[in-house]
Amino acid sequence: MKPNYPQIILSFAYRGCKVEIDRDELDGYCIYAAWINHDRGCAVAVPSAMTTKDAIRRAKQWIDAKI
Repeated sequence: MKPNYPQIILSFAYRGCKVEIDRDELDGYCIYAAWINHDRGCAVAVPSAMTTKDAIRRAKQWIDAKI
């Protein structure tokens, strides 16, 4: 089985957190995930999104809800 390493294509800070957008492929289509790194650890805030814009929007919403 081949390991699946993250392919971080975009990283930025938002409200004291570091957001990392990861790109992967599923059934021939690109999908995106958003990882949130903060002072208490990290979390996958958005496990699957169809566009980077959607992943970013949902990651920001996740952070806003947790703060």
